[in-house]
Amino acid sequence: MYDLHDIVEMKKPHPCGTNRWEIIRMGADIKIQCTGCGHIVMMPRREFDHKLKKILEKAEK
Repeated sequence: MYDLHDIVEMKKPHPCGTNRWEIIRMGADIKIQCTGCGHIVMMPRREFDHKLKKILEKAEK
């Protein structure tokens, strides 16, 4: 399962060409930030679960 500050890959890449996102907020909504250009996207957890492809890196504890 994913957690705060994990690096994840989504099904569709960001228009900037990067497909690495960092989870920066978790709750009913999840906020992710593109590691390439810094763009921030907020979406409901259900939509995030559907669009998530895989977890690339787990955050350091």
